[in-house]
Amino acid sequence: MENQERIFKRKIYEKLLEWKRTKDGKSALLIRGARRVGKSTIAEEFAKREYNSYIKVDFADAPDALWEAVGHISDRNYFFLQLQLIYNVRLYERKSVIIFDEIQKAPKVREAIKYLVKDHRYDYIETGSLLSIKKNTKGIVIPSEETRIDMFPLDYEEFRWALGDEVTVSIMKETFDKQVGVGDAVCRKLMRDFRLYMLVGGMPQAVNAYIDTNNLAEVDAAKREIIDLYAEDFRKIDPTGRATRMFMAAPSQLTSNASRYQVNSVLGRSQDENEMKEILQDIEDSMTVNFAYHANDPSVGLSQHKDMERYKMYIGDTGLFVTLAFWDSSVTDNIIYQKLLSDKLATDLGYVYENVVAQMLRAAGNKLYYHTWPTPSGKHNYEVDFILSRGAKICPVEVRSSSYKAHTSLDEFCKKYSMHVGDRYLLYTKDLRKDGALLMLPVYMTQFLTTTK
Repeated sequence: MENQERIFKRKIYEKLLEWKRTKDGKSALLIRGARRVGKSTIAEEFAKREYNSYIKVDFADAPDALWEAVGHISDRNYFFLQLQLIYNVRLYERKSVIIFDEIQKAPKVREAIKYLVKDHRYDYIETGSLLSIKKNTKGIVIPSEETRIDMFPLDYEEFRWALGDEVTVSIMKETFDKQVGVGDAVCRKLMRDFRLYMLVGGMPQAVNAYIDTNNLAEVDAAKREIIDLYAEDFRKIDPTGRATRMFMAAPSQLTSNASRYQVNSVLGRSQDENEMKEILQDIEDSMTVNFAYHANDPSVGLSQHKDMERYKMYIGDTGLFVTLAFWDSSVTDNIIYQKLLSDKLATDLGYVYENVVAQMLRAAGNKLYYHTWPTPSGKHNYEVDFILSRGAKICPVEVRSSSYKAHTSLDEFCKKYSMHVGDRYLLYTKDLRKDGALLMLPVYMTQFLTTTK
């Protein structure tokens, strides 16, 4: 099967169904996400399944006739007639959908969404990267008639589905709900399966390469293409190269064990504060990374206490993270992947596990925060890797890359903020266990720490 023909089962499909059912054409759907995350594919698959007909307008590769029709978009009858003639597709009132792919390249069309929705003849789905969308909205009125959803790389369950496994994660969820272990031998097998996800990642192009070739070097080549694309995108919006350098330096920054991303060590010391704020916002809007912000006062209102100048930058897809971590060679050798897969590489893998936890928490709907504070001696810092908000409580999370069970920082955090702390979690590489009020979970169960229980 050719790569472009393989359609992966994605959970976002249910959100598309909900939008169609509840909105009934009263809003357009905007799917936002990083490049190559599968936005166009899921939009077209949804259109094929759920409508009598559809037209996909790809503004990145549109014929001249299409741009001429766009010039007359205020005349809806003419515009729809031209679309049907250009794409040789008949549209049916309330039974057809028009996909505006790469909508950021046609800001006037996006501005017209308000009137297209009001016309109510057809449904509309827009796709684009949040970064490009924001960069191409100057001088236009952003339509309020949009339902916006974010799309991420394949999560672990979707990855297992892609490999033909519809069972494992649902059984994991049962053991998580019952808070019972599966035994050390089974846990070791599940951890090996999970490390494959960490190496391949959830970008459809990389998953396709793995399924097609079963060769991790081929997977690495696919990931390098994506990283090159991201670097090129950053250079377009920031010709100075600073955004690209900050993105590429994310793995090395995490390995430094610093309590924040050290901009000066990457770019030098003479950075304009306002320029850096804009660059950081552009990086975040690209959805290629996940930012975790320091919570200066970790109480329920985490967003009210986040420190915009103290943050950690995680790569949005851990498969890409692994490739970036070994970027110094032209291709990541298969032996490195095999050693990573068998957990035998000599390097400290803590930062890789931390990155995948950030990715999974974000995909599960969580905003990312962390907290550091000095030890009594003042020579070191305590640090809690992630803090989750749950109703009137906060839930601290510590990540370990091994079976090491010490959790001093977590214990001290729970003492210091005992009035606010609810559940507390240690994510590590061994089977589910309890240690008093602490729940110790194998890292593959991170996906069950959703925003709602």
